Amino acid sequence: MRAAGRITAAVEWFVGSWRAMWIVLAVPAAFLITGIVVWLAHGRMGVDSAVYRAGGIALLTGEPLYDKMTLLAEPWWAQLPFTYAPSAALFFVPLALVPVTVGWGLLSFISVLSMSVVIRVTLDKLPKLPSWLDPRKATVWFSVLMIGMEPVWRTLFLGQINLILMVIVVLDVLVISTSANPKIARWGGILVGIAFAIKLTPLIFVAHMVLVGQRASAVRAFATFLGLQGLMFAISASDTIKYWTVTIVGDPGRIGPVYWNGNQSLTGLVNRITLLDPSSTKIAIVIGAVLAIPAMLLVRRFHRHGRAVTALLVSAFFGLLFSPITWTHHYVWVVPLLLMLIARMPDPLPQGFWRVTRAAVAPLTVFAVFVSCVLLWMRGGHGKELLWHWWEFIPGSAYMIVPVGAGIAIAIRVLRRRMRARSQPADPEQPKVAAGQPT
Repeated sequence: MRAAGRITAAVEWFVGSWRAMWIVLAVPAAFLITGIVVWLAHGRMGVDSAVYRAGGIALLTGEPLYDKMTLLAEPWWAQLPFTYAPSAALFFVPLALVPVTVGWGLLSFISVLSMSVVIRVTLDKLPKLPSWLDPRKATVWFSVLMIGMEPVWRTLFLGQINLILMVIVVLDVLVISTSANPKIARWGGILVGIAFAIKLTPLIFVAHMVLVGQRASAVRAFATFLGLQGLMFAISASDTIKYWTVTIVGDPGRIGPVYWNGNQSLTGLVNRITLLDPSSTKIAIVIGAVLAIPAMLLVRRFHRHGRAVTALLVSAFFGLLFSPITWTHHYVWVVPLLLMLIARMPDPLPQGFWRVTRAAVAPLTVFAVFVSCVLLWMRGGHGKELLWHWWEFIPGSAYMIVPVGAGIAIAIRVLRRRMRARSQPADPEQPKVAAGQPT
């Protein structure tokens, strides 16, 4: 009875009713059914999930993960190198138990549910929601609407794990590590450590934990990461040694050409602008180091003012910009960004279509960028990005412009507030408060 009560309470918090829960489950279930149907029809679906599955099989059979550019269990239509850390293969082992496309369906099922959880947690952790935005109904509708954005549908189409990694980080940083219950908080950092062990880019969230004062969680995250590396060394010492000494530092070609227009990172942009100048990566690192200073200040400022979601988004998007490779499907962090922008709209909403549209210009612009598939329309592949005219860099860097533009807008707003506060004269009628007297 107690377990049933907990399940009911979880459903109530998540979507509000069992009927709404079935609606939320219907979308991921459709992906799972599609995977089964495609398998029965001998079709193909999920290039990246096929590589994940092959990595899990390689770990079980003792096949080297990094000696060749492909793995034996990869189907002919997914002949790609395994680029993740060897500890990631440990988490891909369950995919080895099912056919390729069924594995894609399972991964997509979990991914869509993960996005729904991110939506619900984000709405729950925002400092204030307008009265017209019901978090339960919004979870249902946004779980469907967000699939229309290119980073989300491409993640699902490829069988990527971006949405799963995002929910792992969101749950750890915003729920577990901030819990008032010590029995829950003591587990903080473990999920981020697991995400870090699967993919190296979540390292940024260990730094985020340090910045916002979750130092114990940061230590546990790093300890979890190191523990998983030690476990993998015991399981496959050769793969572990080769990855950390050869693959990660001397074999960048495994991931793909850094200049591709799909690489929406500073490194990709600088390589495109400089036409692959040998100093491109160093220039990108310097730019990233300069941007890190305002990013850290913003993270601390937002966290100090009770805006944990916004602080996390700053870290997430800085990580996307600073990472050497950031494919378009990595930008799934636009999901909580959109929710944050929508929650900042006026309450109540103004009357009239155009007034509402004007009030929603920020979320509508961001949604338009990521739903437009603008990067798919750009010249790309086979070095075509290196032939771009100056104006092509604007739409060709659209995903990067969103966080940079948001950062500039935030900085301008903060400076204006400070200037306004300094220009206002002190109120002579305001009584002075004695030292030590409560305010």
